[in-house]
Amino acid sequence: MSSNPVAETVASLMPRAQAELAELVAFRSVADFDQFPKSESEGAARWVADALTAEGFQDVALLDTPDGTQSVYGYLPGPEGAKTVLLYAHYDVQPPLDEAGWTTPPFELTERDGRWYGRGTADCKGGVIMHLLALRALKANGGVPVHVKVIAEGSEEQGTGGLERYAEEHPELLAADTIVIGDAGNFRVGLPTVTTTLRGMTLVRVQVDTLAGNLHSGQFGGAAPDALAALIRVLDSLRAEDGSTTVDGLPADASWDGLQYDEEQFRVDAKVLDGVGLIGSGTVADRIWARPAVTVLGIDCPPVVGATPSVQASARALISLRVPPGTDAADATKLLQAHIEAHTPWGARVAVEQIGQGQAFRADAASPAYQAMADAMAVAYPGQEMQYAGQGGSIPLCNTLASLYPQAEILLIGLSEPEAQIHAVNESVSPEELERLSVAEALFLRNYAAS
Repeated sequence: MSSNPVAETVASLMPRAQAELAELVAFRSVADFDQFPKSESEGAARWVADALTAEGFQDVALLDTPDGTQSVYGYLPGPEGAKTVLLYAHYDVQPPLDEAGWTTPPFELTERDGRWYGRGTADCKGGVIMHLLALRALKANGGVPVHVKVIAEGSEEQGTGGLERYAEEHPELLAADTIVIGDAGNFRVGLPTVTTTLRGMTLVRVQVDTLAGNLHSGQFGGAAPDALAALIRVLDSLRAEDGSTTVDGLPADASWDGLQYDEEQFRVDAKVLDGVGLIGSGTVADRIWARPAVTVLGIDCPPVVGATPSVQASARALISLRVPPGTDAADATKLLQAHIEAHTPWGARVAVEQIGQGQAFRADAASPAYQAMADAMAVAYPGQEMQYAGQGGSIPLCNTLASLYPQAEILLIGLSEPEAQIHAVNESVSPEELERLSVAEALFLRNYAAS
């Protein structure tokens, strides 16, 4: 990175950033309170609030959102007449999955092979630290030239919409000229990237019932309708022979015309086993950024260990459907529900319950804020031109903010590049990326203030 005072300041703050990220990662802040204590999320929220207070933020508050979680808000005033920038991140995290699969404990920040490992390091507790680093660097080099609002969400990973509903009820709270969402990531380590589209998401729970109770498979099997077999038929109907998502009535043939994703590189990034083919058709970018994708997240049925010779009376599944920009998530949900009901065999009883939903998002990449970010990225990443990419994941808040503040410019950056393995075991963050992106954000705020 070329030497400049902001970059030098961020570099000097990196040991502090590592210590702070370790403190924040230690909170088991999964916003599923059936699995993890609510006190862990509340502790993380207080940590963020205390950090904002220490940086001179005013009106710092723990906002009780309608889904039973807390978002953290703070306001840092800038010069009179300055623009207002909202910085977003979330402190809640995905469950660690199989803790035994982690090389080191998931809630203990561990440095190895040049990366920092732990749940939330990249997604998105590292984003909280990125915002703090950028602001500290500016304060040490002439001051923060804009009004800054920070919002740290407490349930983004659950998709339960608490902050969206809170923002809709308090529309003045997050109003800003530009919004920087720190929950995306570079296309590759060292390649500065802004995310211009996000797929939306709907999450449904499906229950299939066929019998009053389980039956002996020798006595009744072959004629008694098996709920688990019926559910398997339903789930299989959601994919074509090549693995493409097939929800009746849902378009699945759009193309991506931006940055392309090399198929062999994707195989490496996704850790696809030798000899196993990719699913779907079109380019990789088409499949992950421009088209719908269904995923079976979990199935309730007897485990193999301890299973008895029984015909199953009931079975459940949790299904996620990612929907691309241009498709309304509510419409996709209706199509998914109708598809499931139409493809449930043998007259089995089926119930579809919506658990979560978020709309897709498309940014205006021609806005002045994007030029300010491109100039900042060019300094933070010497010799690299800022790229524009899509992201297959969902950030439901984006569309809420876009509808509440239609004149605001929205940029998505962050730490979740492929090596980060977010949502998987052994999630990690590159400290070099944290450093460079913090520099980029600080310079962006300075550029944007002068634009």
